[in-house]
Amino acid sequence: MTTLPPLAVLGAGSMAGAIVRGLIAAGVDPASVSVSTRSAASAEAWRADGVRAVALEDDPDANASVVAGAGVVLLGVKPAMVVDTLREVAGALPADAVVVSVAAGVTTATMEAVVPNPVIRSMPNTPALVRRAVTGVAAGSRAGEAELALARELFEAVGVVVELPEDRIDALSAISGSGPATVYFLVERLTETAERLGFARPDARLMAEQTLIGSAYLLESTGEEPAELRRRVTSPKGTTERIIAVLDEARLTELFERAAEAAIARARELAGPTAP
Repeated sequence: MTTLPPLAVLGAGSMAGAIVRGLIAAGVDPASVSVSTRSAASAEAWRADGVRAVALEDDPDANASVVAGAGVVLLGVKPAMVVDTLREVAGALPADAVVVSVAAGVTTATMEAVVPNPVIRSMPNTPALVRRAVTGVAAGSRAGEAELALARELFEAVGVVVELPEDRIDALSAISGSGPATVYFLVERLTETAERLGFARPDARLMAEQTLIGSAYLLESTGEEPAELRRRVTSPKGTTERIIAVLDEARLTELFERAAEAAIARARELAGPTAP
């Protein structure tokens, strides 16, 4: 069972909601969690799970109400809303509350300019929904080991955690944050290829999807290097060797680097005028 202090969640959308559900599954008392949501219907659904929830459409001061008494405040709002949300709750934040953001591009310095609290910046990915996330966490200037430990406990409820300097978090986002979309894109393309080779859509998707899932499970369960597992499949002068040769010709490493650089540039754009 986790030992987190009372948790306030501002903007309990899909990502923040997944984290809350992961924490509850890990043993956090739902009554120790307070969330603010946009709609009354969403708030009612959270209440059915035992969570204290306040809807902004019912109470314009919902965010400030939710943070009162919190030990950890999770910012689940969109990047463009982070600064305004912090300004809104600054007067109600307990002095010792740790502020944790999941917003892309918004720096800890930007948040520290609005509130005097310790700030942690994080970047989880969508497998948090099934408690298999990778989350990067970076400490702001006022956050120490105790605050990082809280952030680690928060996100280990939904997966694994990587601690890193803040100047590396956009790069992490390009790999693990956007990575699930890259994987799904690969499954889409493999499915289309199978269809062009004459397979019906259901069989094509089954082949692509389950090959990916099975290969990932084998990689995890054996602990072997990916290159070694690839070598075992790639018989000399065989069919797989031909496939790998064609993929090598496409210079995939360079392509992935370009894609990652584009993602990093976009993260910096998202910070926009809020950047220091």
